[in-house]
Amino acid sequence: QAQLMESGGGSVQPGESLRLSCAGAGDYSVTCMGWFRQAPGKEREGVAALYTGGSSTYYADSVKGRFTISRDKAKNTMYLQMNNLKPEDAALYYCAVDNFNPGCQWAPLSGDQYAFWGQGTQVTVSS
Repeated sequence: QAQLMESGGGSVQPGESLRLSCAGAGDYSVTCMGWFRQAPGKEREGVAALYTGGSSTYYADSVKGRFTISRDKAKNTMYLQMNNLKPEDAALYYCAVDNFNPGCQWAPLSGDQYAFWGQGTQVTVSS
């Protein structure tokens, strides 16, 4: 069972960058690893995901071109580089993984595809 720990959140101004880390993401093959966020009063949203069975990455339309998901297998860590942050990006960000789920590539931004979740790291974007 994966134990995930997010870090890297903080308070920034619009246009600035943050890099989130997810330790304990493991070296799982043929599954998805993802980042999600939830703002107060809003539903959880899939932000970015990668499929470990290939090289595919997936992004929500709202973050395409600004966010990049990556992983370092040797460090068992997944990252989310967030550039040009906007106030609407403010949320609690979670990382999530599953240990074997080849079907996840058909809905990689759906939380239903993930069994293990971190506790979250807060991102605040305001001027």
